[in-house]
Amino acid sequence: MLGIMGDPVVEEPVSKVSELCHKCGQFHLLQDNHLYNFQDEVDDELVCHICLQPLLQPMDTPCGHTYCFKCLENFMQEYNFCPMDRKKLCFQHCRKSSLLVRNLLDKLTVLCPFQKECLQTMQRCELEAHLQNRCPGFKKYKSELEKRKNPHFRGKEDPITKEETNPAREAEVSDGLSALVAESSIAAVVSLGTVEPGLVNPAFEEGEEGDQSQKASLLAETSIVEIHRDDPEEDLGMRIVGGKDTPLGNIVVQEVLRDSVVAADGKIAPGDHILEVNGVNISSVTHCQAISLLRQPGPVLHLMVLQEKGFSNRTASQDSNSAVNQEVIHVTLMKRDPSEPLGIKLIRKTDETGIFILDLLDGGLAAKNGKLSRNDKVLSINGQDLRQGTPETAAQIIQTSEARVNFVVLRQTGVQLPEATEEGGTPTSSSSSNGGSPVHQRRRPDQNHYRRKSNYQKDLPQGYRSQEKTIALRKEPKESLGITIGGGRDNKNKLPIYITSVQPIGCLFRDGRIKRGDVLLSINGIDLTHLNYYEAVSALKSNAASHTVVLKALEMLVPEPPEPSLEIREHGFSWSPLWITWLGLPTYLHCCQDIVLHKSTSESWGFSIVGGFEEGKGNQPFFIKTIVPATPAFRDRRLKCGDEIVAVNGVSAVGMSNSALIPMLKEQKNKVTLTVVSWPGSLV
Repeated sequence: MLGIMGDPVVEEPVSKVSELCHKCGQFHLLQDNHLYNFQDEVDDELVCHICLQPLLQPMDTPCGHTYCFKCLENFMQEYNFCPMDRKKLCFQHCRKSSLLVRNLLDKLTVLCPFQKECLQTMQRCELEAHLQNRCPGFKKYKSELEKRKNPHFRGKEDPITKEETNPAREAEVSDGLSALVAESSIAAVVSLGTVEPGLVNPAFEEGEEGDQSQKASLLAETSIVEIHRDDPEEDLGMRIVGGKDTPLGNIVVQEVLRDSVVAADGKIAPGDHILEVNGVNISSVTHCQAISLLRQPGPVLHLMVLQEKGFSNRTASQDSNSAVNQEVIHVTLMKRDPSEPLGIKLIRKTDETGIFILDLLDGGLAAKNGKLSRNDKVLSINGQDLRQGTPETAAQIIQTSEARVNFVVLRQTGVQLPEATEEGGTPTSSSSSNGGSPVHQRRRPDQNHYRRKSNYQKDLPQGYRSQEKTIALRKEPKESLGITIGGGRDNKNKLPIYITSVQPIGCLFRDGRIKRGDVLLSINGIDLTHLNYYEAVSALKSNAASHTVVLKALEMLVPEPPEPSLEIREHGFSWSPLWITWLGLPTYLHCCQDIVLHKSTSESWGFSIVGGFEEGKGNQPFFIKTIVPATPAFRDRRLKCGDEIVAVNGVSAVGMSNSALIPMLKEQKNKVTLTVVSWPGSLV
C-alpha cells in the first residue's frame, strides 16, 4: 500500500502562516496522525482498519484487533464497540502493542516528503531526525517560513538562521517507561531498529552522509526459559533492577550469581528483560511486585525473557543465513578437587568473536565425559556470559570453580574447524602441568571511585525522602549495641555502612529508634561514611565500650515501602536493602566511578538510556537500560543495567532532558567518559 502525499509547499496567504509538522514534514491537524510516504506496499497485518494506513502508536483490543492510538481514541468518543467485530469495548481496557510490533512498524521505509530537493529514503523512525538535521528541503521551507513570519527578511538572501525554539512536542502515548509486552510464548527474532522515547538508539549511528551500507539492525529474541529447582524454596540467584515505578520501566537482569540455579541453567544473562513469570505479565508492575512474583516457591519456574543478540548488518544479513543446524548444549563437569584440570584447550578465531574448543586432551575430564566436542562455541561457564569472552577469562572462571563446572555451548553441524595456531589458545588447567602456559590475567588499572562532586548533586527522585536522626543513649560499658551491619566502601558497589539487623539483646533494640536499613553516618563524632566494612566494625566496637554513645543515622523512605514478605536473606545469612531503596540515598553519600569507553567511527556505543527531565515528572536520574552484545559497552564489562549516568565528559547530566543528553552522547566519535553510580540489584 502506497501512502503518497504531494510535495509539501508553503501556502501563499500571508495573513495566517500554516506550518508543517516537524516530525513528518506534512500538513495535518494536531489531533490527527502523522502522514508518511511509504516506499513499498505495507503488509495488511500492519495496517489500521480505521484509517487504512500503517499503524502509528498501535493499541491492541481485548478482542485481538489493533488500531492506531489516535484513530481508536477518536472512534471511542462516539462508539462503545470494536470497529471490526462490533464487540463491546472500553478504551481503558486496550493496551499498547508489544515492543516487537512497534519496532517492526518504525522500520518501514519512507520517502522524504521534500522530493524536489531530497531523494533520501529512511526508516520511519529516522524521518524526524533527517528533517531536523539533514534535509535541504526542510531547511529551505524553514527559511521561507521565517521570511513570511517576519516581513523584514523578505527579499533578502540571508543564510538560514538557526531555529529559535522547537514547537512543543505533541503528547505521546509512550512515555519512556512503557513496558516490553510479549504477545505469545513463541520465540521470535526481530530487528529492533528503534527504541522507546527516552532511549539512546544503539542500533543506528548515522554518519554525515547517511551511508546506507553502514546501517545495522539490533536483533533481539523472546523465548521461554524453564528454571528447575530441587529445593522449591531456593533463591534463583540473580539480581534485578527496574519496574514501572522507576524510569527503567521493565524488569531487567543486572547480574547472575555464580553457582546459582540460574547460572547452572545458563540461559539467562545480564541485560535480559523479564516479560512474564509463570504466565503473568510483569511488564507493568512495580519493582516490589516483580520480586514477589519471581520469589514464588516451586520446582519449576517459567520465565519469558527478551534477550539482545547484537547487531546484524542489513547488507550482509542474507549472507549469514546459511542453512547450518545449531544446537545449544548444557554440559556439567565435576572436578574431584579444585585443582583438577579439565583437559580442554580453548582458542580464539580470527574471523569470529568468542571462544571455541580446539581440542580435548586424551584422558582428561572433558574427554572422559564425552559431551563436549571440537569446535563447540562456549556461550557461558557457570553462568558467566562468554559470547564475547577470551580464553584467559574462561580459564580464570574454571580455575576458581570448586567442583561443578557448567558449560553452555553452541554446536554447529557440518562446519569444519579452521586451522588455528597455538596463539590465543589457553589450556584450562590451573598450572602449566597440563601441557600449556599458565594464565596471565590482564589486570585492569585501579577503578578510581570518589564522592559525588557538588556540581553533580541533585534532589532525590519524586516521592523519595530521607531524614537524619541523632540517637544519644547511656549504657553499661559491657552492654552490646546489638546490631549487625553491611556495606562499606570496600564493597563492590562502594556502599555506605547500613544496618542489617537490630538484635533484641542490645541497647539499640530497647531504644527503638534505629531500624534495619538505616545508614550509619557517625558514632561519637567519628565519620563512618568513608570507611570500609572492617574499619566500621572496629570503630563501632571501640566506641560501644563507652558509657555514652551518640549515633547519627539516616533513614531512607521510598514511595512504596516493601512488604515484610520481601525481606530477602542474601546467600542465606545477611539482609540487604532492595535496589529501589538506594535510589533514595542523598547524593552526597554516592560514590562515583569514571568509565572511559573507546570505539571505532563505525561502531555504536552499545547502550541505551532512560530518564531525564520530563514535564510533570520533574528531574529523574538517567539509567542504563540496555547493553548490546559485541559493542564497546559490553566488552568493557564495567557498565551494568540499572547504573545511573551522572555526567558525560565531566558535564553534569543533572537537570538534562533525554533530548539534550542523547545528542551529547552521539557527538562523541571515538571516546567518551561516563561518570556513573552503581547500586546492587535486588536478589531473587
